Formats: sequence, structure tokens, C-alpha cells
Amino acid sequence: MGSLDGRVAIITGAGRGIGREHALLFASEGARVVVNDRGSGPDGVGADDRAAHQVVEEIRDLGGEAIANGDDVADWRGAENLVRAALDAFGDLHVLVNNAGILRDRFLVNMTEDEWDSVIRVHLKGHFAPLRHAAAYWRDRARETGLVKASVINTSSTSGLFGNPGQSNYGAAKAAIAALTVIAAEELGRVGVRVNAIAPAARTRLTEATPGLGEIVAAPADPARFDEWDPANVAPLVAWLATEGCPVTGRTFYVFGGTIAPMVGWTRQAGVSQPDRWTIADIERELSPRLS
Repeated sequence: MGSLDGRVAIITGAGRGIGREHALLFASEGARVVVNDRGSGPDGVGADDRAAHQVVEEIRDLGGEAIANGDDVADWRGAENLVRAALDAFGDLHVLVNNAGILRDRFLVNMTEDEWDSVIRVHLKGHFAPLRHAAAYWRDRARETGLVKASVINTSSTSGLFGNPGQSNYGAAKAAIAALTVIAAEELGRVGVRVNAIAPAARTRLTEATPGLGEIVAAPADPARFDEWDPANVAPLVAWLATEGCPVTGRTFYVFGGTIAPMVGWTRQAGVSQPDRWTIADIERELSPRLS
């Protein structure tokens, strides 16, 4: 028996890279999988769903169940169609893995409006829209049958949690996804939905295209050496978060190679206070030394 037997999962951006590894592992653990991928380039241009169909063929060759879907997850109707595809094919939905993304890196002073809008759209709206439609289904199910045992795994990034020059659009979207995760966990817990996020580091088309990362993420020359950048390293954590019995919600995890580390978001530190309005001079005197 697999740890995901009987679970129906949608995985976006599952035609290549990290998403593909999610899909293959989920299927090997017994999940029925909707492999969503538009097949666009790393910059979001174009559409060719052959990659999604290839992953479906791999899953079926291994004895699993899967269907391909080429809907645009950042399109309202496309996201609705995606959820409907899972219900029509498999009769239910238990897991949503939001993974699809693109890159259009540029330093802030040179970034165009389209470069900003396109990245925010695919990452942030591409998380929100599928989540919104899946959540509506789970709410209705909970009204009929009681608490559902569903799971959402979002994909944030160290660029959003720590910052990375040249990725203000991508980092802003990924930071927002981490916040969306916390809020969605609080809202959807009442119907039995857990929501978590990962901040993965792995070899993908996006990381290989990032200046300065290409050589770092390359596979080791020695095949016997552990490949810490292999995207397959990320999938087991996502699969665990998707299991019916996993108790975790509202958390974000850094995952790289053999390392999994819970992240702590914005935290309030010790500050200064007084029983009256501050003056600029008082702030300079009292707060500035604490920040140096």
C-alpha cells in the first residue's frame, strides 16, 4: 500500500522539473494525478502540453492513474476547469499542489511593466485561482459530509523569504504566496483543509537559467555522489504533507538535498516604548543603537 492510496491530486507545472517529480512520486504512492502544464517556456511564452502528456504516459507505464491538463492556472476559468477535470476524471479531489511558475529576471530599475505583471500573474494568481476553486469544492463537501481531509501545498522560494537581487517580481510573488499560505490555513482549517508551503532549492529550467546558478546546480560528474540539486529530493516532503494523516498546517519548509527546515516568518522582536508620542530625536537616540 502507498501513503497516498485513494487520494486525488492536482499538481500544476508538473510537466518538468520539480512538478514532474511530485507527479511521479504521488502516483507511485497510489495517488491519482492530474498533471497540469501549459508547456510554456521558462519566461511563460508559448504553450505546448506535450510535456504533461509525457508524464502521464510515464505514470501509466508504471501502473498508475493520471490525466493531462493544459489549462492556464492563472486564468479564472482555466483554474475552474482544472478542478473540474479532477472531479470529472476521478470523482473527488484531496490534494492541490501549486507549483507552476516562470521567471523574467531583471534589476528593478530596468524591469518593464509586463515583466512585473506576468510573473505576479503566473505565480500569485496562479496559486490563488486553483486554490479558490478547490476551496469552494471542499467547503461544499464539508457541508454535506463533515470535515474533509484535504491538503494544499504551495510553492514559495528563498527569493521571497530572504530576497535576491534581480528578482523583485518573483520574490514579491513568492513572499505573497507564503502569506497566502498562512491565511488560507487559518480560513480553511474549519472545513478540514490543511495548507502548507515549501521553499525548494533544486535543478530546474528556471534555476539553470538564473545567472550564476547554472554551474552550481549541475549534476555531479560522479554518479555515485549524492546529487543534492536533484528535483526528486523535494517530492517526499510534499508527498508527506499531502498524506491524509499529516497534522501540519500553516507552515513553510525550506527543502534542499537532504535538508528540511521549518521557516519562521516575520517575527516581532524586542523594541522600545514610552507612554507618549515619539519625537524623531527620541527615536534616533533610543531605537537606532538597537538596530546597529
